[in-house]
This record gives sequence, C-alpha cells and structure tokens, in this order.
Amino acid sequence: MIEFELTHSGAVAVVTLTRSPANAFTPDGLRKLQQVIQDFNTQANVRAVVVTGSGPKFFSAGADLNTFASGDRDVARKAASAFGAAFETLQNARPVVIAAINGYAMGGGLECALACDIRLAEEHAVLALPETAVGLLPCGCGTQTLPWLVGEGWAKRIILTGEHVDAATALRIGLVEEVVATGHAREAALAMAGRVASLSPQAVSFSKRLIHQARNGVPRSAALAVERERFVDLFGSPDQREGVNAFLEKRAPRWSTAMEGDA
Repeated sequence: MIEFELTHSGAVAVVTLTRSPANAFTPDGLRKLQQVIQDFNTQANVRAVVVTGSGPKFFSAGADLNTFASGDRDVARKAASAFGAAFETLQNARPVVIAAINGYAMGGGLECALACDIRLAEEHAVLALPETAVGLLPCGCGTQTLPWLVGEGWAKRIILTGEHVDAATALRIGLVEEVVATGHAREAALAMAGRVASLSPQAVSFSKRLIHQARNGVPRSAALAVERERFVDLFGSPDQREGVNAFLEKRAPRWSTAMEGDA
C-alpha cells in the first residue's frame, strides 16, 4: 500500500500522507519517508517541504496498532527505531519543513508534525499523544520535542493525562504557529513555503541550524560565537552581495541554487 505521495514544483516539495483510512505509519513507510528526506537534503533546488495528510479528517493517526498486537519486543524495537530515525531526519532536514495539519494528528502523527519546523493547523484539527491509553509511550522524539515547544506543564498534560488539544488551544500554547480555515492548511503552507523560497538559501540553512543549537543544549556563549562565524561565512557566497545589492536596487534577488557545503 502506498503510504505517501510526492509532488515537486520548483523549490517546493509536498509529501502527502495517503495510507487509508487514517494515514497511519508503518515501519516500512517510515523508512521510505526517511529516505525521501535524505534525498531532499542533497537536492539544492528543494528549498521547502510541506507535509500534509490526504482527505478532510486525518493528518495522521500515528502508528498502525496492528504492528504491536503481538507484544513482540523485537517488533517494538524495530518500530521505535523507524519512528525515531524518520522523525530525527525530518527534524534535521536541510529544507524548511512545514506541517499542514488538516485534521487529527494523533500519536506518531503529532510527532511527525512536531518534527517539522513550522505547524499550521486547520480550525477543526485535534492534536494528541494518546499512547499511554494503550500501554505505549511516544517514541518518535515526542517526549523530548513537545516540552521544548510548549513547556513541561503542557507536555505532561498532553502525554501523562491523554488530553486532546483543539486548534485554538494548540495556537495559544505554541504547539502550532497558525490556525487556518478548514480545507486551507495546504494552501497556507504552500504560500509560506513560497516565502521561504524567496529568501537566501544559505542564510536560511545557516539560521535553521543556529536555532537548533539552543534545542540541542549548546551553551549560549558557544552558540553566539558560531552565530557570528556564520554571519561572516555568508560573505564567502555571491548570494550575500546579490541580496544586499538587490535591496539597494529595489529588485528581487536572483539567488544561486547550489550552495557548496550547505547540504
């Protein structure tokens, strides 16, 4: 069964989760998703990726629980490895990744969205990590990424009490960055991806990695030193001159595509 579809137009790629009926993940599908993201990392023309679900109801319901019905530890280990590797790869992708949450984002589905850089949710979306209700726990980076975004208190409410969060609450607590009308998440995400594609590829890539330093526990003084180094490094690229001169000349910049050392 096909678990996702890829479309690619210009600098923006779209990954649409398609595994009927709830766009659930399997270990095989996760490994394929990881490979797709790794491929995007080497394709300099891909500047932004939108991840969304097919249909009007589900972004993704997470793991296919049939995988765990036997209680087999080896199966569990392989599944956990697939979830972790896929979503770590997504989180560290070179392109900017935008989640267009078009409905329920449950368990691994929410972890997929958490691994994206920016999350847009439709007003009817519901987000949760309900694994503890079935004797499991989030294993796709959720226990680590969620507290970073919403704080320990809300992370505990969502994981330890099984609370389901509606779109308005998700926006209020910082779980998503924008709420849009039903049926418009993909459109809004594509518009945002277009804005990403209008910016300097190297400046965006450097900035994303600098932001992640805080999440990864790099001491502030060391991170600030790297920030200054990367600023100077931009002056080794023609895009720095192009960007400044385009602004001064009141025209759109013409960025180079291939960014050496930026994959």
